[in-house]
Amino acid sequence: MGRALMVQGTSSGSGKSVLVAGLCRVFRRMGFKVAPFKAQNMSLNSYVSADGGEIARAQVFQALAAGVEPLTIMNPVLLKPRGDSLSQVIVLGKPVVDLDAKSYWSFALSRCWRAITRALRRLMEEFDVVVVEGAGSPAEINLYEYDVANMRVAEYAKSPVVLVADIERGGVFASIYGTVKLLKPRHRRLLRGFVVNKFRGDLDILRPGLERLERELGIPCLGVLPYVEGLKAPLEDSLSLSELTALRPGGVDVAVVRLPKISNFTDFEPLKLDESFSLRLVASKGDLGRPDVVVIPGSKNTISDLEWLNEVGLADAIVNLAGKTLVMGVCAGYQMLGSKVVDEGVETSTPKVVEGLNLLDVETRFTSYRKELLRVEAEVLGFSPLLKPVEGLRFKGYVIHMGRTTRRSCKPAFKLVKPRARLEGAVGLDGTVIGTYLHGLFDEPPMRIALAKLKGLEVSMSRDVWSVWNEELDRLASIVESRVDVNLLLEELGLRR
Repeated sequence: MGRALMVQGTSSGSGKSVLVAGLCRVFRRMGFKVAPFKAQNMSLNSYVSADGGEIARAQVFQALAAGVEPLTIMNPVLLKPRGDSLSQVIVLGKPVVDLDAKSYWSFALSRCWRAITRALRRLMEEFDVVVVEGAGSPAEINLYEYDVANMRVAEYAKSPVVLVADIERGGVFASIYGTVKLLKPRHRRLLRGFVVNKFRGDLDILRPGLERLERELGIPCLGVLPYVEGLKAPLEDSLSLSELTALRPGGVDVAVVRLPKISNFTDFEPLKLDESFSLRLVASKGDLGRPDVVVIPGSKNTISDLEWLNEVGLADAIVNLAGKTLVMGVCAGYQMLGSKVVDEGVETSTPKVVEGLNLLDVETRFTSYRKELLRVEAEVLGFSPLLKPVEGLRFKGYVIHMGRTTRRSCKPAFKLVKPRARLEGAVGLDGTVIGTYLHGLFDEPPMRIALAKLKGLEVSMSRDVWSVWNEELDRLASIVESRVDVNLLLEELGLRR
């Protein structure tokens, strides 16, 4: 049986995900068989695991760090907010039910907890080390008894716990002290130390505060991680959505609509990393201007966000640009570009029909709670002037969607060649409007090459984004190994280099 090491944070966005990824790569480089785990993640950025389930992108990045394929058991419970205080609950990769917060907690303590313990047990049986990420803060005292992602997991796994705090937010000493003091005594005993993250200053000035905190709490500071300038790592969630922009004069101007319930905005991260593109988020018709490309992204609630597009005037603005600007829709954005969206009570509490932007001759119907989950390999078809230069090129992506879209008179955008052959997406209005269900559209070069040619540019990043992140993980691991007391962690786990 392997051992578990848990990383918890004083808050969301403290650096848990990145530290877990760094530790996974550190342990892997030492020769250990390692896997990541997060019992419950609330995220709108998801991915299809190797075994065909839906998990958070953060655990996929951590699996890359560990050198293993991402599996459903690495994130057994995924919560995807849908609005109106509801979240879709995904258990072991499959959507189960939409619940509000109060209804969720009893469900979490029963069905979700059973899935969590079985998944963690399997990983601990198969790997030497399981690096476990907590969720939010372990000291949410109003939810303490219902928390299935922090100390309850550490107790089950008999795991030592490392607490990480983000100094850039300010109040780092209070956040560490308050978190520890609000824990139950038996949970405090699981803490083995704390890590200060994103430090930019003089360590000698910080040191007296760390020493006093060590005396007050009786646990050591295991390390101080610097703010890593230019670290290329996937964005975590809506907290980091503002970091998606990258304004570059002369680059292909890509305007992504910031839908209220935007999901899988990680689709556009490769455009941020590629210097041929200028990437921005728009939430009003005044922001839109005249971009080279406007993209309607994924959404956790197609109907609601389509109504919002109409309310703020963006729907009309996008329709007016069509034919002069390339218009793309990904997943829910694809559905919105069609003639109408028919919901038979799946996305909304009562059946509803909403008119789409009518830029593609397609119609979408939500008739069941079923979700299509696929990893795919796609081939570009040449039915659009944009796609013609890359016709026949292939790239890997993934499909995560509810609803069924019927293509009528318009041509397909892509041909799926794996896992089974079929035509996918739609091209309309003389090839200047493209819709697709393919996520990861820009992870590999072909579609970036196509967009860059709109302005006669060459892509600056000719590799897939995963290989870029893989290199960054080695840099991250070297920083973690040099700044965190990894030897103490190995000792706690009963392991030797």
